[in-house]
Amino acid sequence: MTTTKAVKVSLLPDHVPGEAFAKASRFREDLFDCLSARGDELFDLTDALLCADGPVRAPVDLTLVAEHRRGHGAMYDALNSGNIDVPRLRQVLAGLPMPQAADGRLVLAVDVSNWLRPDAPTSTDRLFCHVYGRSGRSSDQFVPGRPYSFVAALESGRTSWCQLLDAVRLGPADDVAAVTAAQVRRVVIDLIETGRWHPGDRDILIVFDAGYDAPRMAHLLAGLPVEALGRMRTDRVMRKPVPVPWISPPQGGRPPKHGKECRFAKPETWGDPDAATAQVTDRHGTARAMAWDRIHPRLTTRSAWIDHTGELPLIEGTLIRLQVDRLPGGHNPLPLWLWSSATSLSGEDVDVRWQALLRRFDLEHTFRLMKQTLGWTRPKLRTPKAGDRWTWLVIVAHTQLRLTREAAADLRRPWERPTEPARLTPARVRRGFRNIRPHLACPAPCTETLNARTSKAAWLQEPPPHDPL
Repeated sequence: MTTTKAVKVSLLPDHVPGEAFAKASRFREDLFDCLSARGDELFDLTDALLCADGPVRAPVDLTLVAEHRRGHGAMYDALNSGNIDVPRLRQVLAGLPMPQAADGRLVLAVDVSNWLRPDAPTSTDRLFCHVYGRSGRSSDQFVPGRPYSFVAALESGRTSWCQLLDAVRLGPADDVAAVTAAQVRRVVIDLIETGRWHPGDRDILIVFDAGYDAPRMAHLLAGLPVEALGRMRTDRVMRKPVPVPWISPPQGGRPPKHGKECRFAKPETWGDPDAATAQVTDRHGTARAMAWDRIHPRLTTRSAWIDHTGELPLIEGTLIRLQVDRLPGGHNPLPLWLWSSATSLSGEDVDVRWQALLRRFDLEHTFRLMKQTLGWTRPKLRTPKAGDRWTWLVIVAHTQLRLTREAAADLRRPWERPTEPARLTPARVRRGFRNIRPHLACPAPCTETLNARTSKAAWLQEPPPHDPL
């Protein structure tokens, strides 16, 4: 005879932070105000996205979730004909509490994620998206789809959380650098207008991957309180500053604009670094960083600068080389080259920069959550506008997970290790969102209430029936 031990599982923690519920409720009310057409259905669809069991396979499956109080026809109508006030929603997202880096500044990450649609030849505004390792291949490919540019605020420490702030679909005729610069400029202005950045604060750090030209992004973002930080290719060649004082040669002539070359692949061209640090880490061993001040590219009237009028600018910054002892998985550690638009950085400032760039990979975890758990790229939507609406619903769903993570209980599987409430991943917070939802505001009326209002309004407008007696 065997006996089973009953284990009491708490659906909510013993001490539920009321502030988390208050923040999430205010955001849900502001979100409902941004849904200007088919708002009730779009709001219910977001709740069903958060309360569904397991990964989302198709939006029509969400209509079977109890939190979705309407039929599948309303879901299709909302995605195809609904409307979201995106500029207002951007300001709502910018007004939320922002995570900050170790030195107290805001750190924004920018990256592109692709919504691949190779099976939709009649769908408009598709591009050839550059992807890696698809279908078991190790080489890169170009697959038709729609790329989206995302901007997110990063946190400090080892975490998979970030705050998504904006998403823009890239069109066939768009210049990625120009569109991204306009997107970042709009986000920064929203952060300033909502009081998340004040004059006198540290500059907002914008982190780019190697696919962006960091000096050009710094030039496009001139005039904003931001600092551009980007990863550089290992075969780049940049220029050192002109030595001061400059000794004019006997034949005379104008002083040079650029100094000697700095080839990343040739250590003999580096020279002595202006700052050097060594920091012991848990996963990578000793991280050694060297920095050279006032390193800049030599621009020519080609490629991105072919339409530039006037003299080409001199964009100086700090070049950083990072080398670690080991990588997870036993891979060979290669040096990492970074370029920051800030100059005269100290050793402590250099450590803050390369640590912020490593935190950029948290955005990759968010992309994986959006695609594998929230089903961002699962719908077979025909029009790009419908895809934009579904993208914003996924963003606001992820935002609600972040706002309620302090109130979420650890509903772990039997094979999973216990985790502290502050260390829960977004997927595990979503697992218990159905128990959190009754404590949040729900501004969208239910179907029964709408039917009652419609019936009452029709009865008041119709004339009373004629009584022949």
